[in-house]
Amino acid sequence: MDNSRIFNDRNEAGRLLGEELSHYHFSDPIILALPRGGVPIAKEIALELKASMDVLIVRKIGAPFNEEYGIGGMCEDFFPLFNEQARQAFSAYAHDIDRIVRDEKIELQRRIEHYRGSRKLPLLKGRSVILVDDGIATGITAAAAARFIKGFDPKEVVIASPVCARENSPMLTQYADRIICLNRPQPFSGVGQWYRDFKQVSDAEVMKTISEFHPLDMSEDTYV
Repeated sequence: MDNSRIFNDRNEAGRLLGEELSHYHFSDPIILALPRGGVPIAKEIALELKASMDVLIVRKIGAPFNEEYGIGGMCEDFFPLFNEQARQAFSAYAHDIDRIVRDEKIELQRRIEHYRGSRKLPLLKGRSVILVDDGIATGITAAAAARFIKGFDPKEVVIASPVCARENSPMLTQYADRIICLNRPQPFSGVGQWYRDFKQVSDAEVMKTISEFHPLDMSEDTYV
């Protein structure tokens, strides 16, 4: 692993991560991107592994008065997962946290409808499910996604990202079977500093990528 690597953009990072993942032996892998930043990376991985791809919606639960500081995460089960130490630090703001969770549930539902509509997640039972994001900092949203996927009885849950904090969060290791990163820099102060081009991924790009990988078989037994 190159702890000083800076990626040109998400596409390059995805190609390099796909090459790394090609050395692993996965069982009928499926790539699930965490929108929006994980989508271009997941696309490159899916092409490299010749695997199917879809999106998995997850939301960060930000701290009161500092939404960028994640104290929790929530996936498509709408069940919040909190870093208890972080939540305790904001215990005086319990009502604010409850309001944030309510707002994030509304946004979560909106994004599910926007990105997938009535289409359900593909069948995950017995498969290697690879969750992809453009970076893993605290790991709380990835942990929420992994916990949700565990409920579908996959063969394994893999979290893959081009850049991660030096140490894995205990919550990540609790819910993920493998965590694969190309770059674990020290110090780690943010994901964006490890990309030369880290502009926001647009909704149009997400929708275009989803359409490219839309499952052909829409029979009921293909979906969870």
